[in-house]
Amino acid sequence: MKYLKTIFILLITLLFSAEIKVFAYSDTIEMRKKNLNDELNTILINIPKEKVVEVFNHNDNLIYLTKEDLDLMAKIVYAESKGEPYEGKVAVASVILNRVLTPGFPNSVKEVVFQPNAFSCVNNGEINVLPTEECYDAVYDAIEGNDPTNEALFFYNPDIATCAWMQDVEKSDSKLIGQHLFFKTSY
Repeated sequence: MKYLKTIFILLITLLFSAEIKVFAYSDTIEMRKKNLNDELNTILINIPKEKVVEVFNHNDNLIYLTKEDLDLMAKIVYAESKGEPYEGKVAVASVILNRVLTPGFPNSVKEVVFQPNAFSCVNNGEINVLPTEECYDAVYDAIEGNDPTNEALFFYNPDIATCAWMQDVEKSDSKLIGQHLFFKTSY
């Protein structure tokens, strides 16, 4: 009987110490995840946490968006799609997000918007507008994952476009929304 009591105490001690190790290991993993998220936010994305107002998550790719990003997107939506249906406004915002996620394009909204010759409204100064609430709604719909373009990277109005590249490039997954043609290229 004396040995049974000792064995029982030994087993309880082993079980308890194993639980402590499991809890400690679990806490360590959570701390590492938190530290990795912090590092990604401050080093790779380089946006202080307090400035992030939205996060776009597409296939586990995250884009941390600031108020400035949302304002830029809404201005592009307004300037590039005034007179277009709401779906066309969401489509313009989606193209911006799709470019940020695509290798070969800049990896921030600001860099995509101001990439040379990316948007005609930047070139001609029409970006300096006060976007409507509808433009912001379209941006938020795009952020929530509503992409009517089939992940298009380009768009233009075939009736008024002056860019020969847009007219001549081989297009795939094209979709006409309002007056704009949204598409991808193999380029």
